[in-house]
Amino acid sequence: MDIKEFINGKREEMTELLGRLVSCRSIRDKASEGKPFGEETARALNEMLDKAEELGFAVKNLNGYCGYVDFVPKGADGIKLGILCHLDVVPAGEGWTVAPFELTEKDGKLYGRGTTDDKGPSVSALYALYAIKELAVELKSGVRLIFGADEENGSSDIAYYLTKEKMPPMTFTPDAQYPVINCEKGMMRAAFSLPLPKWLLSFSGGQVVNAVPSYAIAEIDGKYADEVIAAADGIENISAVKEGGKAVVSFKGRSAHASTPDSGINAVTGLIGFLSKLDLCENGGALKALANLFPFGETDGRSLGLKMSDKLSGDLTEVLSIAQTREGKAFFRMDIRFPICSSCAQIWEKLSATLSENGISPDEHEGSEPHYTDSDSELVRSLLKVYKRFTKEDGGCISIGGGTYVHGIDGGVAFGVEHEGTDYRIHGADEFVPTAEFIENTEIFAEAIREICG
Repeated sequence: MDIKEFINGKREEMTELLGRLVSCRSIRDKASEGKPFGEETARALNEMLDKAEELGFAVKNLNGYCGYVDFVPKGADGIKLGILCHLDVVPAGEGWTVAPFELTEKDGKLYGRGTTDDKGPSVSALYALYAIKELAVELKSGVRLIFGADEENGSSDIAYYLTKEKMPPMTFTPDAQYPVINCEKGMMRAAFSLPLPKWLLSFSGGQVVNAVPSYAIAEIDGKYADEVIAAADGIENISAVKEGGKAVVSFKGRSAHASTPDSGINAVTGLIGFLSKLDLCENGGALKALANLFPFGETDGRSLGLKMSDKLSGDLTEVLSIAQTREGKAFFRMDIRFPICSSCAQIWEKLSATLSENGISPDEHEGSEPHYTDSDSELVRSLLKVYKRFTKEDGGCISIGGGTYVHGIDGGVAFGVEHEGTDYRIHGADEFVPTAEFIENTEIFAEAIREICG
């Protein structure tokens, strides 16, 4: 039996495991002992490790932060390859036509949150290694599958892993797209605040910092209700009603990953733009300044003075992604992806100065520098060879807006699972993986293991 035949024979078993993982609402939540990212994320990690153990692998759970699965055949010279996957997901958001936390198969696709990012690839990695083990494919070196639980919120799981273990000499993650991603932009997440005008009682929008917010809502003093409702009449994406003595205004946008913000519709900036144009008393200079610095539809940081680009990694992008209010102030968080020609220090220096000049308080920031791996490395050459074997195409290295799971891991690259031209709706409604690709990814990973470790 060859690898392809073996994996096809496990299709039902793989789909069943993916269904169990999708049913876990593994969104970062309140921490408890042994469950640093919440109950459901811990459940997803345990589901995966339990299945791996059932398949005959040695497993280890690192206190709920992450876990790993090792396969070192007799006579192998230690672990050479790591495959890094994550089991946490972003919230469902709005607009689903199927249940987001139930696996739904229809029209040749598997729907559910995490089917492409990154639970589906996690299942594929496990069954790729299972095929290698069961078919006794000769390997000179061993393999470690690492399953993390905090990729969507800063990868503190990997930081913890590195306090306990070393990364294998070669590591790839199936957390992006084919062929091979070897260049990733730097990332910054910044927070700032400003006072609210008295007429604006509350403002909120967005759920996670690394996604374009799909919905935003504001409450306005009821004495302005008629004026606000009239102003909203006929404006696309905006609705306004009188409710409980207040005017309630909402903006419905479209979510997208923060690395490709131009494919979304930002509800937070859309609502800010609307509010800033209302001709109310005490309109607030800071609110108008915010609308000018973050114009609806702009994603390149031009108005912030951050617009930049380089040949290798492309343009800077930014997303104003979360808004909240408390005690008369509005608090915002944003996501910036910047090219390898810049640095976190340079971005923050310019951003904080611009905000301060406009009466907005820069509060804090965190970030990571750009990531680059030589396109002529053994890992990259091996993965491109496997890619060509399956697609018959001469694939090359590509650059993205940052944020794959190997960002900051020396020599790491992303390999799969998205193909150019398909919108898998990751971080959006109705996320899916084509069933045929779910199986083919498993075959590709098995061949990659054989190519690198055989």
